[in-house]
Amino acid sequence: MTMKIGMIGLDTSHASIFAKMLHDKAHPYHVPGARVTAAFPGGSPDFELSINRVEGYTKELAAWGTEILESPEDVAKQVDAVMLEAVDGRSHLSLFRAIAPYCKQVFIDKPFAVSSKDAREIAELAEQYQVTVMSCSSLRYAQGLQDELARGGADNIIGVDCAGPLPLQRTQPGFFWYGIHAAEMLYRVLGPGCVSVHVAATELHEVLTAVWNDGRIGTIRGNRAGNDRFGLTVHRAEASSFVDIMEHPKPYYASLLDQIMKMFTTGVSDVPLSETLEIVRFLEAANVSRVTGENVRLEDSDRSE
Repeated sequence: MTMKIGMIGLDTSHASIFAKMLHDKAHPYHVPGARVTAAFPGGSPDFELSINRVEGYTKELAAWGTEILESPEDVAKQVDAVMLEAVDGRSHLSLFRAIAPYCKQVFIDKPFAVSSKDAREIAELAEQYQVTVMSCSSLRYAQGLQDELARGGADNIIGVDCAGPLPLQRTQPGFFWYGIHAAEMLYRVLGPGCVSVHVAATELHEVLTAVWNDGRIGTIRGNRAGNDRFGLTVHRAEASSFVDIMEHPKPYYASLLDQIMKMFTTGVSDVPLSETLEIVRFLEAANVSRVTGENVRLEDSDRSE
């Protein structure tokens, strides 16, 4: 039996990428057994990278046979699971509020939200309506990173240094737009438990240093100059290993879709919602530090709202 998936927010390349892997049997990473049967285009008028993409991706989904509907609720009412793909993290709370009463499994693409206040309300709605929610960046499941963790294990990791592009967008504060990718890699390796962050920022470069509650330290180097490649160095007690995220032949979006479909099938998310909420606090703290230059505790950032 084919799983019916609803897609909300046709303003991102992710909508196109996931739809192709689900619908195109000739795709090298085709995922059988599911189709995007209904979608709501959405779009944010004040965000150019959102509103200018809606028409093209809506036409593409319609060409796959997806029914284009007029509200998020209409989508949620007639599908088995929802992919909330809206590129604007500010819209996720209102969209989730609309669909929560009608669905049981929802994937919320990055960023989960752009404030802890919104993130907590999404989590509360999920609990109220008993909705399984999963949210993350595709970089969390990049095959090269998964292979490295499988090869060397995670028990002896003493730290990690992540790097990637860090362009900024006015409507998606600071680290929330692209910093989320490196943050997800960082948390994939070290797990939850960050207590404080400090950011040194210039016009073209930023370096974030994060301290965990067990004394481990992780870093993120974000750049707006030079290469646009993601990578990380995993430090273990006996050696350090560099992983070039971009060199593995399997696209990280394909690895993420594997995890999304597993969640849709089992009703269990691989990423605890508590960890996602911590990552939102982490990004908030980073945004405070990149402006003030001060060390910021995650708990203080959460209380500052």
